[in-house]
Amino acid sequence: MSQTALANTDLDTALAEARQAYVARNPRSLARFVEATAAMPGGNTRTVLHYDPFPLAMARGQGCRLWDMDGAEYIDFLGEYTAGLYGHSHPVIRAAIDRALDQGISFGASNPTEARFARAVCDRFGLERVRFTNSGTEANLMALATACAVTGRRKVMAFGGGYHGGVFTFAGGGSKINAPFDFVVAPYNDTDATMALIELHGAGLAAIILEPMQGSGGCLPAAPGFLAALRDAASRIGAVLVMDEVMTSRLAPGGLAAVHGVRPDLTTLGKYIGGGMSFGAFGGRAELMDRFDPRRADAFPHAGTFNNNVLTMSAGLAGLTEIYTPEAAAALNARGEALRARLNTLCQAADAPVQFTGIGSMLAVHTQRGPVRTPADAARDDAKLKELFFFDLLAQGIWMARRGMMALSLPIGAAECDRLTAAVDEFLASRRSLLARVA
Repeated sequence: MSQTALANTDLDTALAEARQAYVARNPRSLARFVEATAAMPGGNTRTVLHYDPFPLAMARGQGCRLWDMDGAEYIDFLGEYTAGLYGHSHPVIRAAIDRALDQGISFGASNPTEARFARAVCDRFGLERVRFTNSGTEANLMALATACAVTGRRKVMAFGGGYHGGVFTFAGGGSKINAPFDFVVAPYNDTDATMALIELHGAGLAAIILEPMQGSGGCLPAAPGFLAALRDAASRIGAVLVMDEVMTSRLAPGGLAAVHGVRPDLTTLGKYIGGGMSFGAFGGRAELMDRFDPRRADAFPHAGTFNNNVLTMSAGLAGLTEIYTPEAAAALNARGEALRARLNTLCQAADAPVQFTGIGSMLAVHTQRGPVRTPADAARDDAKLKELFFFDLLAQGIWMARRGMMALSLPIGAAECDRLTAAVDEFLASRRSLLARVA
């Protein structure tokens, strides 16, 4: 048997054993899954949460910890895919929600909090105007629809590996249920190839949309020169540059656009900014956003029953102004930088085909030796090894995304970072012989 075949056999065996142990530990999650399949396709209403043999079901959370239906405790290093920045049941957020509930839930009218929240969001992220939605998906839909309406064009440039919501997925060739814009898909972080596509399609491009770090695509930061080139190109051809900071706005006090000094025409936001409630927003240049001013005879309509719901307005305002201050943002992301460096040092010392990418409080594991800067690089990860990493860390009480993504929440401190580091160290040690055989 060849060395490669032997390595694959050993990996298959280790993964099968890890799955079997997982099934044995989680009978109540399995029972919940089986019951759920009777009412939901695949027992699921959010695709990213599913994985084989069945997904773990969490019963409760507190701070940065979760407990599953079988009573096992985990440190929550997933942070609700960046939305759970404040942890579970933060007292300031909880108090804001309780106050809002005491006054009623749905008014069908403007309320005192929304303008204050809008002002806080604009000031924080350098927006001239903002409008609220109920999710990042909806925010991106509105931003792209705005760009098409203003420019009179229909083409939208997006990037391979990008994710802008449930109907804007560009990994692995895209999705059959993507929104029906005329997409031009360019290679992320490849300036020359992207500029060539812009020259070819520029006259018809309404918008260029991208994440300044691809989050779901594997925490892949955009090169500064790549962002600057897109800004220049969008201005030259008259397209709207949309910066999707739904995930990345948490990575610096003013988001990554501020770090790079690149000013988009529109910015989309979501996730943690709603304080744990459903939230999205799109905003930017007044010239574009004022097209939604209902006092105008030619105003664009923008509806949404829960756009200004009092729970999100109250929780979001409290979180952004009282908890996640610029100082808190800087501290959390410094903690994340230190953690990622520490983990990569372990992997390098073990000469293991494992590494962590990201910026600040967002990181992702990759199972290969070469540099990971583009979606094509990330696609070379060893899928079975990544799955084994996931199950091994679950067994050590670390909750993370099946695809390898992690996001720190504010309650995570030195002790929790030590626990994650120890869990990764244990994985590297216990799987040493296996890792040595992986190319």
